[in-house]
Amino acid sequence: MRVLEKAPAKINLSLDVLHKREDGFHEVEMIMTTIDLADRVELVDLPYEDIRIVSHNRFVPDDQRNLAYQAAKLLKERYNIKKGISISITKTIPVAAGLAGGSSDAAATLRGLNRLWKLGLSLDELAQLGAEIGSDVAFCVYGGTALATGRGEIIQHINPPPHCWVVLAKPTIGVSTADVYKNLKVDSIKHPDVRGMVQALEAGDYDGICDLMGNVLESVTLHMHPEVANIKDQMKRFGADAVLMSGSGPTVFGLVQYESRLPRVYNGLRGFCDQVFAVRMLGDVNSLD
Repeated sequence: MRVLEKAPAKINLSLDVLHKREDGFHEVEMIMTTIDLADRVELVDLPYEDIRIVSHNRFVPDDQRNLAYQAAKLLKERYNIKKGISISITKTIPVAAGLAGGSSDAAATLRGLNRLWKLGLSLDELAQLGAEIGSDVAFCVYGGTALATGRGEIIQHINPPPHCWVVLAKPTIGVSTADVYKNLKVDSIKHPDVRGMVQALEAGDYDGICDLMGNVLESVTLHMHPEVANIKDQMKRFGADAVLMSGSGPTVFGLVQYESRLPRVYNGLRGFCDQVFAVRMLGDVNSLD
């Protein structure tokens, strides 16, 4: 038996950190949406009881550090599955980029194994399991557009952004999310208007969405890696309607409403980054039908 799952990347239209919690995590409010940049996860039964990760990307761990491995292990233990599985991950999403590639691979593994092993779990149940693996996994189980609160695992679905293009540029560096949060001074940050962004999305107000984009982690990452600030400046100069860093970075994305402007933004950034993508938004929540 073989199952294929698409694992889309996410971007943060808004990301706020409220305070550090007693459990060591940070309380967040963020709006995430999936985009048409995706890994492919292929799940194949093994004749022996083992979990095997297969990837040709040397930055993808092939052991229990991999979130997809953790997803399979969690399902096996929780539901007493006495089967082996091979998880092949074909990467398109850059690694350590602030785009939730690893989390989306884990979410795709949960959805795919639910089908392969005929567990009959709902998306809500899979999202609850995903929250045990990582803060972004619950959102990635659903996809679409959502307000995420708590440490990121409490999901409220909202309207997707209006149709537009997303240009992404990732410099040749990786960023440690833990290091970014460690250096964040919550008491002195300027908080984005997350609730205003929700209203703009519900109204389909593209200009309002562009005006309200914000990410409190930007100041930390831009200080650690000035090249990220340079990419932001160039993306604005080439004509993107709004520009923001996604997650803890270092990937920068820009929204472009009109396709006629897209080549100038995309081609201009190719001179600054090897990894540049132009994709569409993905508005719909995943389905198990």
